Amino acid sequence: MNQTTKNTMINRLDSDVRKVSIERISSSLESEEDYELQDKAPSIRPSKFSEYPGQLEVKRNLQVYVEASKLRKKTLDHIILHGAPGLGKTTLANIVANELGVPFVSTSGPAIDKAGDLAGILTGLEPGTLLFIDEIHRLSIKVEEILYGAMEDFAIDLIVGQAASARSVRMEISPFTLVGATTRLSLLSRPLLSRFGIQERLEFYDSAALEEILTRSAGILDIELTPQGAAEIAKRSRGTPRLANRLLKRVGDFAAVAKKNSIDKDVAHLALLRQGVDDHGFDRVDRKILQIMQEQYSSGPVGIDALAASLHEDRATIEDVYEPYLVYRGFIARTPRGRVLTQIAEKYLSTSTFLS
Repeated sequence: MNQTTKNTMINRLDSDVRKVSIERISSSLESEEDYELQDKAPSIRPSKFSEYPGQLEVKRNLQVYVEASKLRKKTLDHIILHGAPGLGKTTLANIVANELGVPFVSTSGPAIDKAGDLAGILTGLEPGTLLFIDEIHRLSIKVEEILYGAMEDFAIDLIVGQAASARSVRMEISPFTLVGATTRLSLLSRPLLSRFGIQERLEFYDSAALEEILTRSAGILDIELTPQGAAEIAKRSRGTPRLANRLLKRVGDFAAVAKKNSIDKDVAHLALLRQGVDDHGFDRVDRKILQIMQEQYSSGPVGIDALAASLHEDRATIEDVYEPYLVYRGFIARTPRGRVLTQIAEKYLSTSTFLS
């Protein structure tokens, strides 16, 4: 293959790769938070660090890294954000892009089916762009391998041709910052994880931070919310801003139908009871998990697969959505032999009025 033919193939490949629509891939990322608040998404989501309550250590660290990047006039190092769902990983990625003053492109691991999809995104990025990949642990191995060179050398290696005529071609791409988000850090391969220079874990929010979030959201959504009402919703929001905002809207619906001018403690309490959310923030599934562990497995230990089968739930749903908060609140303990109920859970099960 002469150089002219090779250059022609590279140009054709480059053109074909760029035809992959970034908008198509990135539009597939619609988190629960985006869906619930899509009518107010541009304004309800904080756009700068000063508007972002909670996660103080993570926020302070990111502020330092962003400022250092701006002072040095160099692309910010790649970032991995991990923690339970709904803690604000997407929001933080947006804030970092806004603070840097760079374009923001988002997609998700499941949306990138082929290596060519990722190559299409990477070759279409403007210099300095922040690329956000949610559920990055769900990338396939072939797609992940494209990221290695892209993250380290800002270049991608693609195979041109087939069989004996196949050739590896390296394509340069613009410098960019990758921000990956995951609820399952352990599922990331070591080679990929090692390429993230900044690794931050998001924790559950305390009530004070959630009350601040609720007050801000209520103002944007034009909902009258008293401090006592905010406190009542906050304590049942499982330490999660996404859930807090969703409960706020649902309580607002109850208040509107009941012709209440504002959401106070009593209105919030009654509305949340109607939705089956108790004082701990537990819903029907949380309570079912605790009940099954007590009644069918004598409070444990019980394996996650056995528990999932008893609940008719997907194992990943239990591990990602329900178990983290139950462990955080001290109702379930994880041991080498399996999950066990704690004394706190036993007391809860003997006194809760929600249990049938």
